[in-house]
Amino acid sequence: MNTLVAVCIAPSGTGDEYAPLVAEVVKIIRDSGLSCHTYSMFTEIEGEWDDVMAVVKKATQHFTDKGIRTSVVLKADIRPGYTNMMNGKMERLEEAINQKG
Repeated sequence: MNTLVAVCIAPSGTGDEYAPLVAEVVKIIRDSGLSCHTYSMFTEIEGEWDDVMAVVKKATQHFTDKGIRTSVVLKADIRPGYTNMMNGKMERLEEAINQKG
């Protein structure tokens, strides 16, 4: 079942700058081999449900295994019969914007 998730995995109580720690989590996601894009507040991951959830779990446990309190925000789009939703959604959006001229 192809799944697209937007996930934010953030440490708590580690200071004012999260970038170095978040970079560790983003690297785990990117090294998973699943399609992904990182933006300022979320990383999108696309793949089979079990594979995506396994990566989210692994990335979350990266912090929790160190005893760091961790916040996870996750939004999932499960659309049977569709793949490449991450790029396809943006292509359809841009097409619609351009048609409005």
